[in-house]
Amino acid sequence: MKRIPSLDGLRAISITMVCLGHLTHAGPVPKFLGPYSYTGVLVFFVISGYLITTILLEEHSRTSSIDLRQFYVRRAYRILPAAAVFTVIICAVYWRELRWFDIGAMLLYLVNFDLARPWMINHLWSLSVEEQFYLLWPTVLRKWYQQRIAILVGTVLLAPVFSTVLYYFKFAHGGWGIFPVVADNLAIGCLLAILSTRIPRIPGWAAALMLLAVVLIPSFGAVTKARTLVELFVLGPILHGSIAGLVLHVVRSPYRILNSAPVMWLGRISYSLYLWQQLFFYAQSRQPTYTLLFALGLACLSYYLVEQPMLRLRQNKVIAASRESSAAAD
Repeated sequence: MKRIPSLDGLRAISITMVCLGHLTHAGPVPKFLGPYSYTGVLVFFVISGYLITTILLEEHSRTSSIDLRQFYVRRAYRILPAAAVFTVIICAVYWRELRWFDIGAMLLYLVNFDLARPWMINHLWSLSVEEQFYLLWPTVLRKWYQQRIAILVGTVLLAPVFSTVLYYFKFAHGGWGIFPVVADNLAIGCLLAILSTRIPRIPGWAAALMLLAVVLIPSFGAVTKARTLVELFVLGPILHGSIAGLVLHVVRSPYRILNSAPVMWLGRISYSLYLWQQLFFYAQSRQPTYTLLFALGLACLSYYLVEQPMLRLRQNKVIAASRESSAAAD
């Protein structure tokens, strides 16, 4: 599948928001930027839902089915190696602070259900959500392809209800991070992929309003029950819809800045940078310049020494399988 314009640029913006939000814990960044770390993750979720569903829909249109085995193999090559290296190093360095179920949650991608997880693996909740999405959505889409829109709309509608129930039972932050609570963000991206051909072109002024919503809504303080309900049922859907609208807008009308070489490079290493930034940006530090260099350095090592070789290996296997198939056909 050819590369979709602007997605690497959006990933660069997402990881920048995450890093800025986490740097508020280290001191050099104003505290009001803290909530944008979550906004950055929401952008990642919408992009993931959009991209994965686009790939699955393209396969379904060609073959009238979805090869789950090949999907999981592709995802394994993409996600697991860098995460495995990070996990081994974290376990070796912080073994005194990690409990057995923290390590189990890391290995099984269930960190989002480990509500007492230590700080150095706190960010892995979003990777767990992604893996649970990869596990569930292709199977659901293949089995209930005709009902795909109804399933996604139901997910979007039920997620805030589920969070409200968890708030009622005193779960911290309404169970934020538990898959049913955040599944609406991914579902919005999936719906975007399915409905994109039916959505009219988004004009610049509408994109500007969406951008304004993405900038302003994270600063809304849900400090009372009423404000929490407003956030869950009004502002949250507006935020998710605005992110989806901006994704579609920049894919259809690629901005030069989002597709410039430095920005695309940052987007390409965003997965490795997300893995490693927590150790340097989230903990207290009096030398932010050095923490930035360490985080970028480890992200580059992860990207060039782990991610890229594994992706090349995956590509070589795809080419070899294609040649074998062609030879068999001849």
